[in-house]
Amino acid sequence: MPSNAPAPLRRLVPAAVAGALALALAGCSTSPSATSTSSPASSPAASPATSTAACATTGSASEAVKVSGKAGAAPTVTFPHPTAATTTERTVITAGHGDTVTTGSSVKIAYELFEGATGKELDQSGYTAAKKPVILTADTSQYLPGLVQAIVCGKVGERFAAVIPPSQAFGATGSQQLGVGANHSLVLVGDILSLTPTKATGVVKALPPGFPKVVLAASGRPTVTVPKTPAPTTLEIADREVGTGDTVKSGDTVTVQYQGVLWRNGTVFDQSWGKSGPASFGTAAVVKGFRDALVGQKVGSQVVAIVPPADGYGKTGTANGQIKGTDTLVFVVDILATTHP
Repeated sequence: MPSNAPAPLRRLVPAAVAGALALALAGCSTSPSATSTSSPASSPAASPATSTAACATTGSASEAVKVSGKAGAAPTVTFPHPTAATTTERTVITAGHGDTVTTGSSVKIAYELFEGATGKELDQSGYTAAKKPVILTADTSQYLPGLVQAIVCGKVGERFAAVIPPSQAFGATGSQQLGVGANHSLVLVGDILSLTPTKATGVVKALPPGFPKVVLAASGRPTVTVPKTPAPTTLEIADREVGTGDTVKSGDTVTVQYQGVLWRNGTVFDQSWGKSGPASFGTAAVVKGFRDALVGQKVGSQVVAIVPPADGYGKTGTANGQIKGTDTLVFVVDILATTHP
């Protein structure tokens, strides 16, 4: 899955996307994959259910991590090394007073990550214009369990220091690519900047005639009713909610909730709803119709796109046959956040 999510904070790290902490997780909720008529991508796989984690508590290892500097600015971090812990420890450096992170929350953080045994800095993001904060979901099926334990129960505005043991990070194998030794702990210092809404927040407007009917549950999850008429033959995009946030640009990494429905029978073939929470991916990593539904829209919007085969999965559909070469698709997309490259 294309993502701006931090790599060492992911459970698996099969392929780099953008820097040391931006590797995709095999098996996580996938975006509607980019394709070509010669080699269309498979239909997005279903996401696992969100996995919970207990809140980490303070301990001697995390208390030994010394952090100076103002919250929100790059911290100066020192700690004795080698340092290790048997369970994830978390010490609050600066208290936050905003909303509390819970399981499934979509969280924007800035961070510094270190190898616990050597003290080597592995990565830093969110403290310079060149490296933006990251948005991740508090879900242990997607991210290292120790990371999720470090952020769950934290509050917006908080700066924390955490020591994550190998059993909740990279275990006995370590990570050669990232420079983490076998059975070595990680040290994470982070600033919890904000929580991303889990549904669109824009002003509701009527969809044009001929569009599917979209009804939302209280959670924001859509139910789509496709009209009993022939599908449009060209790409059609309309706002159902109009947001007022930042504008999505080509090449951005977006965070969205989405549902994909087949026009021919109304079947949901993929969605982020009820799975592992909002999905993050690059605008270049999705099919053309989905990309066109994102670029130029504002954060907070809900967009409905009717995507003919030429702008979706092409004449051959998907390899598993779920989406046929004649299938027109309907996507309902809540645009929750965007990060410019």
